[in-house]
Parts: sequence; structure tokens; C-alpha cells
Amino acid sequence: MIEPFRLHEGSKETTQAEALRKEHPWKITDAELDAFEEKTMLQVRLNELLQESSRAAKLVVVSLPIARKGSVSDHLYMAWLEALTKNLPPTLLIRGNHQSVLTFYS
Repeated sequence: MIEPFRLHEGSKETTQAEALRKEHPWKITDAELDAFEEKTMLQVRLNELLQESSRAAKLVVVSLPIARKGSVSDHLYMAWLEALTKNLPPTLLIRGNHQSVLTFYS
């Protein structure tokens, strides 16, 4: 999914890799992919759990993953959203602060 947006600078010489980074600063670097591998796999696992528990749902509401501006590239963040919502019923992504705001009454 992210292949067209990868830089692949690891297979190039240092000077050529630097030139590629300057020419395409928006592309996903190998270092960024390695640094965020755990978070990427988390989105895939969350998708699996959502598919299991929300198969019959008419609407799935999910809090957006947090990504601080400048810490992750736009294309990688969009790939996370795609991985999170793939093969789900209609999904509403909301921006939250990752604090529980629901109150359960017994």
C-alpha cells in the first residue's frame, strides 16, 4: 500500500540517498518505517479486533490514532488509517484525546 510513497534510500549510496531525501522530503524513509513499525502493526491488530467484534455493526466509531505534526509523514499516517479501517462496516473516525469519556451505569 505504501510502496509508491517509499524512498528506498537504504539501497542507494549516501550521496544519492541525501539527494533523494531533498528531492522528495514527503516520501517515507526506511528509518521512519523502522521507527514506527510497532505502531503500524498496532493498527493492523486493531483492525483484526474490530473485524471480530464489529462484524454485524451498522457503524463503527473509532478514535483517530495520535500522530504529532512533523513526527510521522502524511503518507504513513494515511496508511495507518487505511489499515485501521480496511474491510470494516462504515467507520466514523473522531479526534479524541485518548481519555475515557463514557460513563457506564450498572
